[in-house]
Amino acid sequence: VQLQASGGGLVQAGGSLRLSCAASGSISSISVVGWYRQAPGEQRELVATAINGAVANTADSVKGRFTISRDNAKKTVYLQMNSLKPEDTAVYYCTARINGRYYWGQGTLVTVSS
Repeated sequence: VQLQASGGGLVQAGGSLRLSCAASGSISSISVVGWYRQAPGEQRELVATAINGAVANTADSVKGRFTISRDNAKKTVYLQMNSLKPEDTAVYYCTARINGRYYWGQGTLVTVSS
């Protein structure tokens, strides 16, 4: 089982990006999905999670701007990021509980310029 994150890049403040995280391999169930981020010199922090398709947690710093969603048929999780701010600059990691075990993607860099 692997998670492949994509969609990061350089964007100006106020812009939008959509991150994707595709799961591959022998998958019978995906129960928890989430996005975390880690800024330079900072600890990894939760951005948003969803359990069985329902949003479970969203960081206060991104509420109203970021939305987590999933496409079960494509086994893909998305993070729609709007109204981006320079403080959103970080490496974004996806995670998922697949077949009862947690996996992490490799991270995708998001840079927001002021």
